Amino acid sequence: MKKELNWAVLGCGVIANEMAQALEHMGKHLYAVGNRTHEKAVTFAEKYGVQKVYDDFQEMFHDPDVDVIYITTPHNTHIEFAREALAGGKHVLCEKSVMLNSRELAEAIALAEEHHVVFAEAMTIWHMPLYKKLWQIVETGDGEIPALGKVQFIQLNFGSYKEYNMKNRFFNMNLAGGALLDIGVYALSIARSFMSSQPDQVLSQVKYAPTGADEQEGILLMNPDGQMAALSLSLHSKQPKRAVISCEKGYIEIMEYPRADRAIVVEAETGKVHEITAGATADALLYEMTDMEDAILNGNTGVMRLKDTRDVMELMTGLRKEWNMKYPGEEW
Repeated sequence: MKKELNWAVLGCGVIANEMAQALEHMGKHLYAVGNRTHEKAVTFAEKYGVQKVYDDFQEMFHDPDVDVIYITTPHNTHIEFAREALAGGKHVLCEKSVMLNSRELAEAIALAEEHHVVFAEAMTIWHMPLYKKLWQIVETGDGEIPALGKVQFIQLNFGSYKEYNMKNRFFNMNLAGGALLDIGVYALSIARSFMSSQPDQVLSQVKYAPTGADEQEGILLMNPDGQMAALSLSLHSKQPKRAVISCEKGYIEIMEYPRADRAIVVEAETGKVHEITAGATADALLYEMTDMEDAILNGNTGVMRLKDTRDVMELMTGLRKEWNMKYPGEEW
């Protein structure tokens, strides 16, 4: 087994830049880059000292020197690229939303198993140190903070104001736009991570943008253990990125998720407030990639929480089926 992995990135956008910087913080350099526009890939490579730029980025999938590929392109392209990368024997870290629907995700997981490689979603919720610490506090407590007991109710808000430009990725159906796959995936991931089992009761209301993409929605969830969650999502009205996890013996409040590094815990009986800090917002990609390397090199695949990714995708697919909101060319 190799001790050092060669990373390649597909795409040259914001996430790709953060990924290259994270590798530098890990004492490494990005090995290769591919992009639909070759000139952008060359400029990106010069900026970060990337060794290899492909004339045809499809060559990345078959380059024997590439170990793991980070797919950062729009999520409606993920299955196309993941299919080729996994079949080429590459480990794949795929930006959220990992796929369009559960059928695509099942195909990617099956391909990864067939070719004995790791496939995972680059979902920052799974990897930020703060969430790992909070999950522990709920279960067992931490120092002077007692265990909070069973999670009862979760409230999640996520809203941003996007101008009504129907050609951009937020509202464009051809680019799989909409609030659910863009920001709802974060809220659902937090909810799932604090719930003991997958929600099996789902209610929702949705408001559509003129393109037919979901602009705003309210979602209620409940699982067989009686745990509930309420989500408020919008792409055209600003809301705080706020999560409140209410437990039997206290509550947790997280501000500015998903890349949160601070939360408060309030004990129910005494009202005592504890400030919890862990990790750093700026290092979000570093945590994702460190866990991915752990999964590949040490077989610690549980840190990638693929089951939770699958559960969240199942919820999103079910919601869009209920809304009859299907992307062009999509197969359920």
